[in-house]
Amino acid sequence: MAIRMVCLAAALAVLSVAAQAQGNDASYCRALAEKYETYVNNMTSGRSPQQDSVDGRVALEQCKKGDSAAAIPVLEKKLRNAKIDLPPHG
Repeated sequence: MAIRMVCLAAALAVLSVAAQAQGNDASYCRALAEKYETYVNNMTSGRSPQQDSVDGRVALEQCKKGDSAAAIPVLEKKLRNAKIDLPPHG
């Protein structure tokens, strides 16, 4: 019985950490999307003018739908290519 309680406590701790990380990823994704929409999606002049891209729009939609894992790498790449600083991730 004690082993089951320890296993249950460990499982709950892992789930809690995973949920927190997922929440952090969702917040980070929203911050990336906001920067992308502000500085890249609407960019017609400035430091590095770029056209909006299909993969950028798809990543925005993925982020809005909660698929942060797929959206984050694309948005990070788009922002880096446009020489835009990434928001803090944490």
